Amino acid sequence: MNDERVLIVGSGALACLFAARLAAAGVQVAMLGSWQAALQAISQQGIRLTTLDGQQNVVRVFATADPEEVQGVRYAIVLVKSWQSERAARQLHHCLAMEGVALTLQNGWGNREILSQILGAERVALGVTTLGATLLAPAVVRQAGDGMISLGAQPRLAPLVNCLRQAGFELEICQNLEALVWGKLVINAAINPLTALLGITNGELLQRPTARQLMHRAAEEAARVAKAQGIALPYDDPIEMVETVAQRTAENVSSMLQDVRRGAPTEIDAICGAIVYAARQAGISTPTLELLWHLVRALVEKTDEFSPSQGVVETLTPDPSPAGRGEIDSLLP
Repeated sequence: MNDERVLIVGSGALACLFAARLAAAGVQVAMLGSWQAALQAISQQGIRLTTLDGQQNVVRVFATADPEEVQGVRYAIVLVKSWQSERAARQLHHCLAMEGVALTLQNGWGNREILSQILGAERVALGVTTLGATLLAPAVVRQAGDGMISLGAQPRLAPLVNCLRQAGFELEICQNLEALVWGKLVINAAINPLTALLGITNGELLQRPTARQLMHRAAEEAARVAKAQGIALPYDDPIEMVETVAQRTAENVSSMLQDVRRGAPTEIDAICGAIVYAARQAGISTPTLELLWHLVRALVEKTDEFSPSQGVVETLTPDPSPAGRGEIDSLLP
């Protein structure tokens, strides 16, 4: 494989969105994944992308499950689910050039650490994206919202940044990327679990008073944990921000709800679970987030495909103490 190509690790909604837009802009792109139905559809039919203005395009991209077929790649964008991070890292271990860099734009907390354990911290870069996409079928994706890609100041990423800008992505270079990661984590923790549990779009949360109140509580709890971690969130009021995001993405089907509908594992451990873990370490009570975390886990445990996330939150267990139960019970009618 030509080492100037960009490797997209993953074959879901965002992976297809990034691959299609990069390829359509003339960037050499390859995809590395493990979902056979998607890889087969991409190889046989290409990626069918519906843009924000309703335009449909079919873009041909090379896709494979074999790291040996994409040897020597210098730039990789990791867009798999958080519970797939370790597998993605092991795939990249076989194909990422020694001087290469893997950029994670994944949801949740702990993905960079998992990738770094296998690839080395110097070969992993952290980023945040607010782009949205909905997977309609394998290799069929609809862009659900425009957004920003935020990256740290890393000179090695310059060629990749140029490719992304060539494809029309909006980028910004940030000095305090950890704050942006936590900023997105707070929003995801407040919106995604509730939409997954209730089976509704983001905007419908604003139309249901009880759901709206729970969304507010989750955002407040997550923001308190961020503050305890020494993180200054990129907004002053978490409730105001989560309301704004829910309104701005009103028609969006959250990625967690998409996972539940497909019977696939969710990223709840790397979102609510990670915050609960950090809260416990800091001695902070997060009863709303704890309840949402366990309810989503219970929702997906009925599927044979369920597999808990690995890495930063893999040792988390429900609090069996009377105090822990009391905190959760206080949220129930």
